[in-house]
Amino acid sequence: IQRFEAPAYDVADLPLVIRERDPEYQFHRVILLRKLLYGYPYTRDMIVKEAEVDIPPLLRGDIWMALLNIKGDYEREYIQIDKQTPTNTDRQIEVDIPRCHQYNELLSSAEGHKKLKRILKAWVYKNSNYVYWQGLDSLTAPFLYLNFNNEAKAFACLSSFVPKYLHKFFLKDNSAVIQEYLAKFSQLIAFHDPILANHLLDINFIPELFAIPWFLTMFSHVFPLHKIFHLWDKLLQGDSSFPLHIGLSVLTQLRSRLLGSGFNECILLFSDLPDIDMETCVKDSVTTYEKTPKSITARQHQNEIYENHNVDFTNNLTSRCPRISTSDLVDLVRAAPNEVLVVDVRSAKQFNICSVIGAINLPLESVKLEEPFVENLGIHANVLKENTEKNIVIVSTEDAEMEMVGHYPNPEFVNRFLFSVFRIFTKMWR
Repeated sequence: IQRFEAPAYDVADLPLVIRERDPEYQFHRVILLRKLLYGYPYTRDMIVKEAEVDIPPLLRGDIWMALLNIKGDYEREYIQIDKQTPTNTDRQIEVDIPRCHQYNELLSSAEGHKKLKRILKAWVYKNSNYVYWQGLDSLTAPFLYLNFNNEAKAFACLSSFVPKYLHKFFLKDNSAVIQEYLAKFSQLIAFHDPILANHLLDINFIPELFAIPWFLTMFSHVFPLHKIFHLWDKLLQGDSSFPLHIGLSVLTQLRSRLLGSGFNECILLFSDLPDIDMETCVKDSVTTYEKTPKSITARQHQNEIYENHNVDFTNNLTSRCPRISTSDLVDLVRAAPNEVLVVDVRSAKQFNICSVIGAINLPLESVKLEEPFVENLGIHANVLKENTEKNIVIVSTEDAEMEMVGHYPNPEFVNRFLFSVFRIFTKMWR
């Protein structure tokens, strides 16, 4: 497909809101992407590539459908679903709908209420293994707004969105799923901003107090629709871990206020969230997403295949710092050896048999765990103090059986290692 000539003036570096209001720029973008949409699904890869630049508001609904990889006769499927028979969830749906983005003329209209109710009832009927949770209405609202005259398409988008980003979130007992997700969020904060992570922990301001509505609705209950559109434009191009990075970027914008606040002030701050610069939020999310090892955000309950099976998900929920896989450690060392310091806490005997190149040995038995100050780490204390800006990777054995296989420095031996990442070691240890 031949590209149309761009406008004579350069608009690539202009803010997204300005590009969206530029008629000439939008004219060229709409022509290009409309041609690509005519060829969907065969042109999906090209649509995804163009969506990385930006998404024209006029075609956002169709492009989101392509990003969600929706195929087949979704209209026929929607028609066949029973949306009229009364159910136990009808009462809660009727209570939630009048409160869902009621500043918007379409969604607050009588017809909008009817459409939203039908879509929600269809989703509940189709997903009998799930239950209706408050927030599902907010999650549905962006899809309905963009496809107001096509309920089937809105329903198809919702049906593809939930399994990818909110797998098992709508179980009747979703406590394990939520707990794991919030644990990963806390560890992601600790990896990128340990100073903020320590402060939030010190004042006992944990993610359970503010982040559940964020992730359960993918921020659609937190931000107005016009901001959700820009946020989801990028979200739909990422995997199920991307929302964690969005949450981190929101905290980053509030960082100075959070560091200067106590528990009560933080509660008040999040009860009426200050204005968030969405373009900055999206850019920061992409940056941390690209810099974060995949094993840090990998979850047991995600609906995606994670290939590094040597990461133990079950024993990592209570740790303040994340665990990374062997392959991610190798990638870190190869990509930026000067930005990584590997601290091997095995015995000197095991360390001498097999170790990561450039690692320092700090046997665990020599560390006074009851006095967790960096000064108590002996001869390597100064090394750690001098490398506070590096990724500090702590390498340890999983169990006592490592002593038996320590004589065999082969790939299986390396795969028995567990890796915990401390972004700034001296800040995480007190």
